[in-house]
Amino acid sequence: MRPSGRDIEEIRPISIEVGITKHAEGSCLIKCGETHVLCTATLEERVPPFMRNSGLGWVTAEYGMLPRATTSRNRREATAGKQSGRTQEIQRLIGRSLRAGIDRVALGERQITVDCDVLQADGGTRCASITGGWVALRLAVNKLLKAGQISTDPILNHVAAVSCGIYGGQPVLDLDYAEDSEAGTDANFVMTGAGKLIEVQASAEGAPFSRAELDRLLALAEIGVTQLVSAQKEATGG
Repeated sequence: MRPSGRDIEEIRPISIEVGITKHAEGSCLIKCGETHVLCTATLEERVPPFMRNSGLGWVTAEYGMLPRATTSRNRREATAGKQSGRTQEIQRLIGRSLRAGIDRVALGERQITVDCDVLQADGGTRCASITGGWVALRLAVNKLLKAGQISTDPILNHVAAVSCGIYGGQPVLDLDYAEDSEAGTDANFVMTGAGKLIEVQASAEGAPFSRAELDRLLALAEIGVTQLVSAQKEATGG
């Protein structure tokens, strides 16, 4: 029995509310169970120095967790003067994932920065950030299209992510913190709406896992991502 009482193939309740902030070109609040992430997308008519005069656009991401997103207060990384290795790793993952669904030629020489701020954490914050980050990105690109600043939609695919793991000896979908903290195997799958893989992160926290168990985790991820993409479509209107 899972702590939440969910079936092994059941994701947490998901909601995506768009238009959360006034100033960002795209924004949403994504809730995956008790994990809540605010995602905003900012358009800039410039690219990083290494991209100048390339004709290519750029999508990048930043990730952060509010001090009381967890059960005890975490110190703000800004006061420490540097980001943790975990934060850097997660925001690079988000950026890589979102770029995989973009035609950078069609985007043109401009940058979109997706900020993912975890308001409340209960496991799967990086996956929620990718799924919600795509929605914010979609809304920002919609503004470019509506304004006639680009003529071709640069978004090639939906991008969403979900965690899976082996908990209590069996593969389960969409780990919350209670499961993640005790899982024998923990995995994150980033996929397109067409079911293609963008990135897989999987590690044994205890005993090694088998190829058959990895295949089962992938099958569960496909189930979860299909539902997440449906939620993205509902939030963005397509």
